Amino acid sequence: MKAPRFSYVRAQSLDHVLQLLAEHGDEARILAGGQSLIPVLNMRLSQPKLLIDINRIEPLKGISRRDGSVRIGALARHVEVMSSSVVQDSLPLIAEAMPHVAHVAVRNRGTFGGSIALADPSAELPACIVALAARVVVQSTRGRRAIAADEFFLDLYETARKPDELLVEVLIPEQEDDCVSVFMELARRHGDFAIAGLACYARCKDEMVNEARLVYFGSEVKPTLAVHAMAALARKQWTPALSEVVSAALGDDLDPIDNIFGSPATKLHLQRVLTRRALDKAVQRAKLQ
Repeated sequence: MKAPRFSYVRAQSLDHVLQLLAEHGDEARILAGGQSLIPVLNMRLSQPKLLIDINRIEPLKGISRRDGSVRIGALARHVEVMSSSVVQDSLPLIAEAMPHVAHVAVRNRGTFGGSIALADPSAELPACIVALAARVVVQSTRGRRAIAADEFFLDLYETARKPDELLVEVLIPEQEDDCVSVFMELARRHGDFAIAGLACYARCKDEMVNEARLVYFGSEVKPTLAVHAMAALARKQWTPALSEVVSAALGDDLDPIDNIFGSPATKLHLQRVLTRRALDKAVQRAKLQ
């Protein structure tokens, strides 16, 4: 397959990008890592009139601490996030998830912002930023706005970002001292699309789960915060009996999609298995703190 005809612009500044988006809107696509965009173009699933290359825009790069949060620029490559000491020290959930993100070649070019903006339901990073209550910052010629991660993802490949807006950075609160995180996923092969996955961020003490954010991906059309399971878990002693209660509550939170990776019933079963494993590990990690 060959990509359709399109115009190409290498943006020279952030203002240049925003002006192009303001002029072309839905007819433009952003080229960052291109690991998802290029295959989509070649299969002609998308036929934009303009491709805007943002790879030289310095303000979109970098990883840094800022006022109790970690700022990850939209152009930070996956390999940079994976090797960042800031991420390893302050965002252990993301550090644990990064080896599961695709394969080495993809991680060398793919970007953190690209993964968030694409909103692939099998992607690891969208689930992580929802679990960590991050803020996604977008910008247009009309100004900047920060969107809570659990409000950013709307549906299958659909986000709250407007056609004239560019995702510029993600702000993620540093992990608190009394919290632990666990990341797990199931795939046919390591690095392949997730069939089921869970990003867990919990406040535990003495086998008591005081609070937890459980975010599921792979089985749903978007990262899904399991509010019923979280309510069943909150301020409870972790026991095998509670494990069954929490697993049962997932039936009210999840609505798995039916595709080549499995039936809804299979995916719900796998998410329940991951839930028990992840919470067991969270309690164990809390004991070691």
